Amino acid sequence: MEKKRKKTGYLLFIIPFSFLISSCSANLLAVKGTPKTEPNEIQIDKDTKDLAKGEIDNSSSLSNDHQQQTPDIQHHTAIIVVEPPPATDVENLNAPANEEEFAETGKAIAEEEEEITYDVPIVVNNSVEAHIEYFKTRGREKFELWLSRSGRYIPMMKDILREKELPEDLVYLALIESGFNPNAYSRAKAAGPWQFIKSTGKKYNLKIDWWIDERRDPKKSTIAAANYLTDLYNMFGSWDLAMASYNGGEGRVQRAMTKTKTDDFWQLKKTRHLRKETRNYVPKYMAATIIAKNPVEYDFDINYLEPIQYDEVQIEESTDLRVIARCAGVTYEEIKELNPELRKWVTPPNVNRYILKIPTGTKEIFLENYSKIPSDEKVIWERHLVKKGETISFIARKYRVTVDDLKRINLLKNGVIREGNYLLIPHAPEGTKASIRLASTPLTEGKHTVYHRIKRGDTLWKIAKNYNVSIASIKEWNGLKRAKNLRAGKSLKLIVNADDL
Repeated sequence: MEKKRKKTGYLLFIIPFSFLISSCSANLLAVKGTPKTEPNEIQIDKDTKDLAKGEIDNSSSLSNDHQQQTPDIQHHTAIIVVEPPPATDVENLNAPANEEEFAETGKAIAEEEEEITYDVPIVVNNSVEAHIEYFKTRGREKFELWLSRSGRYIPMMKDILREKELPEDLVYLALIESGFNPNAYSRAKAAGPWQFIKSTGKKYNLKIDWWIDERRDPKKSTIAAANYLTDLYNMFGSWDLAMASYNGGEGRVQRAMTKTKTDDFWQLKKTRHLRKETRNYVPKYMAATIIAKNPVEYDFDINYLEPIQYDEVQIEESTDLRVIARCAGVTYEEIKELNPELRKWVTPPNVNRYILKIPTGTKEIFLENYSKIPSDEKVIWERHLVKKGETISFIARKYRVTVDDLKRINLLKNGVIREGNYLLIPHAPEGTKASIRLASTPLTEGKHTVYHRIKRGDTLWKIAKNYNVSIASIKEWNGLKRAKNLRAGKSLKLIVNADDL
């Protein structure tokens, strides 16, 4: 996509300045001059005061009252326009006190941004500046974390947006929605990097059930978000309104437009027809985008995480993620991070061939190991029906597992369980030695890595004797300081002679 930059425009107090971009069926209003404030439009001042105090609403929610249409998306040359703040905002935001000062500030901002281009219309006005200031000060720590994490997902997300013929800068919606966190969950029950509520996610073909939540899948949710944004743009012909609708729901935005008889987001922002969160959403996006595309200019020194990479394997039957981790020679946490859509610690049993992501370079060893595991050892868990009077401690003792494991596996924050509910229970197969013996790259000839599932009554001395290794070696391989760290249900990594297997 070829990007061209037009000459930056400046808007002084006296002369209104607007820029019009043509789209398929409607004109996309990029910037509009600030009109005189009417008595019923004082809300813009209140929003700005709240923002100056750091009172930013970071919650997100989507609606599903939209109609899917065939889009006709065009890419736009970005412009940056400096608008004068209303007189009532000057004191709150320390804006220039006169026209000459403001003009100089506008020139400085434009010069700073001279080499930065955008493929959605970007406006710099007092509301956007206030959000920039917030991200630089009160919100700085979180924003740095978000930018760092963005390195993992932006390349993949931009590829999808490009394939869908959408502006790549829309990727920064995920920045303000979730900070690029696949596990983000809002009070509005929106989930994933793009913060879909369940109804909208399902409408855009994301699978959501007891086992899996594809709203958390970075790739699949980005495809869904791209399709949703395409529909919204086709509906409104404006990225400002499309983004406002993404946050507040297209039905609400359409009703606000009907009542106010305007299709200008910045005019709608001054009314009470949109929620406060939605009024702040577009300027928040613009501020985040401006910083994200030129962080050094705003004194951010970001250590970006490496882009996420993985191999894909086909799992034909439900399998415990711990088994998968051992087969790949990696940790459970690594498998879980690559597959955040999995709500439990197994691949879903209702999917015949589940595509699972594993760390790059582990596919060959995984396939070799996985082929050796009997079906009855691939899923080493069972479901327990909670009966009256049972506690999580009682159930943990019954199955010889830890309370912490039960809480983690079943997503229990406080350990409270209810009669009639089911708990997933990790179940260790019987056997004196590790039931899953895996291929590995030997450290030395004749050495192999195995994993021993700790049973109640096991001691380091017994395990060491059984595998013909030393207690000191077991501690070193597993980072153990004291023998009392052994817990039933946990696994120990052991490097043993092939003859001792």
